[in-house]
Amino acid sequence: MPFTYGRQSNPRTEQIKEQLHRHIIDQLDDEPVNLLEGSRVQLKRFVAANIQSFIRQHQLGISGFEVDRLTEEMLDELTGFGPLEVFLRDDTVTEILVNGSQKIFVERAGVLFLSDLHFIDDHHLLRVILRIIAPLGRRLDESSPMVDARLPDGSRVNAVIPPIALDGPCLSVRKFRRDMLQSQELLASRSLNEDMLAFLQQAVARRCNVLISGGTGTGKTTMLNLLSGMIDHRERLVTIEDTAELQLKHDHVVRLETRPPNADGHGEVTARSLVRNALRMRPDRIILGETRGVEILDVLAAMNTGHEGSMTTIHANSALDALLRMETLVGLSGIQVPEKTMRQSISSAVEVIIQLARLPDGRRCISEVIELVELREEAYVTNVLFRLDRVQDAFVKESQQTFNEKLIGVL
Repeated sequence: MPFTYGRQSNPRTEQIKEQLHRHIIDQLDDEPVNLLEGSRVQLKRFVAANIQSFIRQHQLGISGFEVDRLTEEMLDELTGFGPLEVFLRDDTVTEILVNGSQKIFVERAGVLFLSDLHFIDDHHLLRVILRIIAPLGRRLDESSPMVDARLPDGSRVNAVIPPIALDGPCLSVRKFRRDMLQSQELLASRSLNEDMLAFLQQAVARRCNVLISGGTGTGKTTMLNLLSGMIDHRERLVTIEDTAELQLKHDHVVRLETRPPNADGHGEVTARSLVRNALRMRPDRIILGETRGVEILDVLAAMNTGHEGSMTTIHANSALDALLRMETLVGLSGIQVPEKTMRQSISSAVEVIIQLARLPDGRRCISEVIELVELREEAYVTNVLFRLDRVQDAFVKESQQTFNEKLIGVL
């Protein structure tokens, strides 16, 4: 079902918008001064004058209200991000997915809807993509048809264009939350329950190393932000992210961000180099936004060498898969580590794994919390502390005996 914003798509209006867009672009090309570099008021006068001229020239019967709306939309086209502007301003929209110029999907409450808005054509969509990446000095053309970028508000953007995108340019925008969800909101949305929250608070206070696992869009960053907020404010934190999203209220936080290579392929700053540098910054805890590469070696080293209470996230379908994923990343590092040594390092470093899931109705929640007890006969010994019973749609509290013994009664 199309997702509308208080107005229905009118074919006649859409046709007029397309004609107006081309007309105003042509007029801008003829201007001796680049109005796009001027103020919005100056550009608005220029757009309004050309719209009035276009209406008189084509003898169109358009009300004053429609003229004002067309003026604002044309301003968004010229100075903003076109049809994306209305979604970027809507705080209920969490993700925007553009599949070619004619299909814009948006996510609300974890559910995707097809929007009634669209771009004029592929060239229009490409202009918006180039406008997004222009301030970053990133390159997007046939020789480099993929790009990761960031909007001014911190939202993450990925774009692909032909020849690898067969149906025209595609764009994905993961919106940046101005305010991360807090514990009471997560309780209200049934993402976790009171017992889970109490356990997580004690685990963080006891400086357990925590691994947050889940698929794309399951709320890993939100959970990482929630746990980070439980840390004692007297501790020194160093956060490392690809895109700075964590919103910590601590007094003693050092925020680091990776950097992709520039158009010449130079200047890249990787997560591994930042983790290594963080170890020299006297952190009490290191918080890594996501582990996805060779930085896994340095993360394990940090967790095993005096930085207890560190946290990171990883992509995996289950808590046990998360451990296998860590092994895979160690193997991909190219460094030969005996399997027993690798597993011993992982079992010593990771103490609690929080698995997140997104249910069919769009709800994001904790599906299980497990304790990594030890390595026995080269196999991981785990203990399920909490799990989601999907049949009953209820959280179940399992045995916590071994965890309580290790932490002298966490709950």
